Amino acid sequence: TDVSAIQLEIGFGGGEHLLHRATAAPQTGFIGVEPFVNGMAKLMMAVREKPLANLRVYDDDATRLLDWLPPASLDGIDLLYPDPWPKKKHWKRRFVGPVNLDRFARVLKPSGRFRFASDIDTYVNWTLLHCRVHGAFTWQARDAADWHRPYDAWPGTRYEAKALREGRQPAYLTFVRT
Repeated sequence: TDVSAIQLEIGFGGGEHLLHRATAAPQTGFIGVEPFVNGMAKLMMAVREKPLANLRVYDDDATRLLDWLPPASLDGIDLLYPDPWPKKKHWKRRFVGPVNLDRFARVLKPSGRFRFASDIDTYVNWTLLHCRVHGAFTWQARDAADWHRPYDAWPGTRYEAKALREGRQPAYLTFVRT
């Protein structure tokens, strides 16, 4: 299938967001990464019912795929509600960090977008700090309320719904590759 852009979603969970985006944008190629069999199985069941020619999946560590992809090959990367590793001693396991931001910077095209959503304030702050320090990304917030507004055509996720039920405010960050 010929596509005009390629998007990567890291850790797609059950695949609801990925399916929504791939269905809504058939001219865009989507790569979904999910190492856990339950999430992969859920997505595969949905794709079996409604095949999507613009969707590819990878069932291993996202860093391996990022290392394999050619430079400047992606138009966007979504990291939505990743494991927050809330204990300070585990923060080094968080997906957002200098090494993975280097990977993102390498595979994103100039002006490509890195989108990050989370309801964990410490991880939101962590991501803002790491992207600012990294230097290859510019945060796209226009005003103070901007990062609390969901992305355009946002279908929501089950983790977002859980956060809202539990009284946590999600944040939606967008960074552009400079």
